[in-house]
Amino acid sequence: MKKKFDTLSATCSRETTRLYSTSFSLGIFFFNKEVRQPIHAIYGFVRLADEIVDSFHNYPKSQMLAELKKDCFTAIERGISINPVLNSFQQVVNQYGIQHDLISQFLSSMEMDLGEQSYTSEKYEEYIMGSAQVVGLMCLHVFTNGNNEEFERLKIPAMKLGSAFQKVNFLRDVNADYQELNRTYFPGVNLSAFSDENKRAIEQDILTELNEALNGIRLLPRSCRKGVYLAYVYYKQLFRKIARVPAERVMSERIRVSNGHKFYLMFDSLIRYKLNVL
Repeated sequence: MKKKFDTLSATCSRETTRLYSTSFSLGIFFFNKEVRQPIHAIYGFVRLADEIVDSFHNYPKSQMLAELKKDCFTAIERGISINPVLNSFQQVVNQYGIQHDLISQFLSSMEMDLGEQSYTSEKYEEYIMGSAQVVGLMCLHVFTNGNNEEFERLKIPAMKLGSAFQKVNFLRDVNADYQELNRTYFPGVNLSAFSDENKRAIEQDILTELNEALNGIRLLPRSCRKGVYLAYVYYKQLFRKIARVPAERVMSERIRVSNGHKFYLMFDSLIRYKLNVL
């Protein structure tokens, strides 16, 4: 009977991904079949924690995040959880040998979001490492499937990709984070007077990381390369769109790429992939 529950768990993780992220859902669709569910499981877990700190404003966030952390490591130790998303995640952690300190680092960054934060450069790097780079490393464990040499070779580009994606998210959501959640992620930047100069400096940092990450994407196993490249293309387009508008507009609206344009990018990316011109 546990097989039915495992199927339910996998379905919950997959539907969580579909509900929250069109970009990642389409990217995962282009992974080889055996890779899709593990990545859905990682995304589902990450989304649970993120949802607590970003959305549960009238509930005891700190307590709920602590409960999630406890339940997560209990599930990993037992090899099962009654929470379908945690059950799906623990299977991936145990199957692919994902280091527990990566999970702890991620949850520590989520804890940082519980209070009002104005980040120093050191705290900013710590947050990026926990909230994004370690998620890239969790996925890389799945992509390399136990090949430690391959993991170490691709480790830095995977971290760069996670970091770039997170920083693009920060720029996209800068107004909501500042106005609604009292968060200022970018160190040394006064968002009440956010300037084009501030924005360009952030964008240059992101562009450098995107370029470094692309070199790593080219070296990924074929089982996942196409899907990761597609997610990269989506984020690169979002980045370009943000880069074309002034700082004051970023502080007043959420820049996005339409679903129609995402499908265009998908077909264009597939052609580039087949022609090997990533």
